[in-house]
Amino acid sequence: MASSRSPVPENAAEALSHLGRLSLRELSMESLLQTVADLITTVLPGNPEASVTLLVKDAPSTVASTGRLALDLDAAQYECGQGPCLHAARTGEAAEIADTRSDSRWPDYTRRAAEHGNLSSLSVPLLIDEDEQVFGSLNLYAQKPDGFGEDGRSAALAFGPYAAVAAGNVHAYQSARDMADNLRAALESRAVIEQAKGVLVERYKVTPDHAFRLLAVASMNANRKLRHVADDLVHTGELPVLTPGGDHRLPGPRPSRPDGS
Repeated sequence: MASSRSPVPENAAEALSHLGRLSLRELSMESLLQTVADLITTVLPGNPEASVTLLVKDAPSTVASTGRLALDLDAAQYECGQGPCLHAARTGEAAEIADTRSDSRWPDYTRRAAEHGNLSSLSVPLLIDEDEQVFGSLNLYAQKPDGFGEDGRSAALAFGPYAAVAAGNVHAYQSARDMADNLRAALESRAVIEQAKGVLVERYKVTPDHAFRLLAVASMNANRKLRHVADDLVHTGELPVLTPGGDHRLPGPRPSRPDGS
């Protein structure tokens, strides 16, 4: 193992420190993982390319990369349905190929990788959100066999947990924010629908349930969302057509019969 003065551990420590200082509230998942891919390539020798695979409910996609080679090799694995990045994401185990010309674990993929000029690779798992089945892998591709060495491998393996925690925090924050936004929208929709029901109850002397059915029919016939129909009624006093070809306003209350019915 290299000493504390060797350049790779020092650069790796600085990169990890930079990753730890990022303001996760200001980053999207894609921008965070692009930062991870960019940082890891600065601390490894040999100018490898990097990518990050996200596996959401077993559907893979590349959300960050540092070059065309990494994109092509990720795509080759998705097409083959096998390869180190998918293995790392699915099993939680790091997957290293020392030489794509002789490794026999994923023959369809390794043949294509060697044809692209990629002779070694390392994929580190990222556990982001197990409950929602969001996993990933940090992938490194080198153009020579045994392209990482002990120091490079140690740096990459150290990056994995940092990147996974950061990505997990971003995912949790974005999920909470989306939930709050959805809840607020639902409450706002409910409020305007209740107001619209009140308008119909007062104007046409119908029950609240009947008023809601009128809104629902108008929404369906106008092919508009219920809350938008309700909002128009509250602000304009108009209700879209209840029947095809009908008026844009409901008629006034029907006059009572002599017997009061």
